[in-house]
Amino acid sequence: MSTALLTDHYELTMLAAALRDGAAQRHCVFEVFARSLPAGRRYGVVGGTDRLLDAIEAFRFGEPEINELREKQIVDSATLDWLAAHQFSGDIEGYAEGELYFPGSPILTVSGTFAEAVLLETLVLSVLNHDTAIASAAARMIGAAGHRPCIEMGSRRTHEQAAVAAARAAYLAGFAATSNLAAGARYGVPTSGTSAHAFTLLHDDEEAAFSAQVTALGLQTTLLVDTYDVPEGIRAAVRAAGAGLGAIRLDSGDLGSLAVQARELLDSLGATETRIVVTSDLDEYAIAALAAAPVDAYGVGTSLVTGSGAPTAGLVYKLVEVDGRPVAKGSLGKPSRGGQKFVVRRHNDTGVMTAEVIGDRDRVPAREGDRALQVPLVVHGRRADSEIAPRQRLERAREHHRRVMGTLPAAARKLSRGEPAVDTEFVEIRR
Repeated sequence: MSTALLTDHYELTMLAAALRDGAAQRHCVFEVFARSLPAGRRYGVVGGTDRLLDAIEAFRFGEPEINELREKQIVDSATLDWLAAHQFSGDIEGYAEGELYFPGSPILTVSGTFAEAVLLETLVLSVLNHDTAIASAAARMIGAAGHRPCIEMGSRRTHEQAAVAAARAAYLAGFAATSNLAAGARYGVPTSGTSAHAFTLLHDDEEAAFSAQVTALGLQTTLLVDTYDVPEGIRAAVRAAGAGLGAIRLDSGDLGSLAVQARELLDSLGATETRIVVTSDLDEYAIAALAAAPVDAYGVGTSLVTGSGAPTAGLVYKLVEVDGRPVAKGSLGKPSRGGQKFVVRRHNDTGVMTAEVIGDRDRVPAREGDRALQVPLVVHGRRADSEIAPRQRLERAREHHRRVMGTLPAAARKLSRGEPAVDTEFVEIRR
């Protein structure tokens, strides 16, 4: 399915004008970066790169798209002819998916003619801003959860396609599973599900509902025990499933206190191995507050799929070079730095990151412990990782994220507000 119309009208306006005056073929470099992190956050997580590269491959103007533009008189016939023959042939490099980023980090660099690079702005930003926001929120939740698994279950709180992307981004950042079946089918994300209060209300009493669920799904199922009275619900669950019940779920009330009571009651009934899963409007702060409670897993919905207060990463797509000449926006409050960037991350002798060092494309002077962050993603219009299966790419990104999180300074893992975990240093290197 073509992604060509997932763009803004003004990009075609610029294209038409540039084709007319001959500027369309000038070689340009655009960079994607965030001027700042969401207030008080100490790092961000790059998400959505693989989805974006899929979308760029599908960015072709076929007959339906050309007809739409012609009927609406969006652009002239010369521009329509150019679009009909268009396929991105430039280069893209950027941070690996799952990588951490900081203010000013050029997480994606698009090089090509002005015509082909400018067309990608909205597509790039719509994918990366969403997935990066979700991955960044998910990483904070995983940090708060410690060794306890988190399950993504926010599909009913966002757009149906955003739900799939959010499930993927959450898994990238360390979530164990999702409730979204499309994410399982498309990306191989493990899926998990229990039941809703409606299933209990359907039956004449809780025990009948629980018995039906256990009969259908086995002892390892998770029974929702708070439709009426939690202690009575737990007793009914154990009567229905026996001491081998896999898990119960708590979805309302004071989760910390209820978890303590539930653990004591389960143990007294012999269900010492039955796990306790908690849900109900959790975010990273609520998860952290439950650290001392006898909770075994968290189900997270609304807060995750809305970025936990930061629904967009604030990424921008700016022209930084034309025909090898640095260009920069000088607007008050929204400046940019000209010239294509090169980035390394500095580390101390224990492997903990200490700085993000950004210079021009002639490279930054190397030091021991430096790690170059940008990798080739598209070379002359061809994906650099096309030989790797999509699910394998996601697992690779998930593992990369896990490793990189291990290099964060300890203070950066705290949820308290603070400055970015490392400083961004700009180095001027003359060409």
